[in-house]
Amino acid sequence: QVQLVESGGGLVQAGGSLRLSCAASGRTFSSYAMAWFRQAPGKEREFVAAINWSGDSTYYADSVKGRFTISRDDAKNTVSLQMNSLKPEDTAVYYCATGAFRSNSGLSHKRMDLYAYWGQGTQVTVSS
Repeated sequence: QVQLVESGGGLVQAGGSLRLSCAASGRTFSSYAMAWFRQAPGKEREFVAAINWSGDSTYYADSVKGRFTISRDDAKNTVSLQMNSLKPEDTAVYYCATGAFRSNSGLSHKRMDLYAYWGQGTQVTVSS
């Protein structure tokens, strides 16, 4: 059974950093796209960052570009999100997701319907 487990969330002051990790189990995800989405209270879930199946392309929402970095370690079946210069508007539940599609399109990687597997989420709270 496929399982994604996020960790690393917490409370941080504005300007601080956090590193989220997502451990995948149940199969090898080396040929799967992996991504992070987030959902703030009262808002829809939104795309944050993605890395393509081969690991040589990354995609970011404009709101986090230059502050967040996504990476993957296929040997460990993990994907990470390094978040720097955090802002109160980054407060949300962050979800890890993975999907068996191969694309070099940024638009594809932002589509939630292409990700078949999701984690339970980890809370990130940024205080002002």
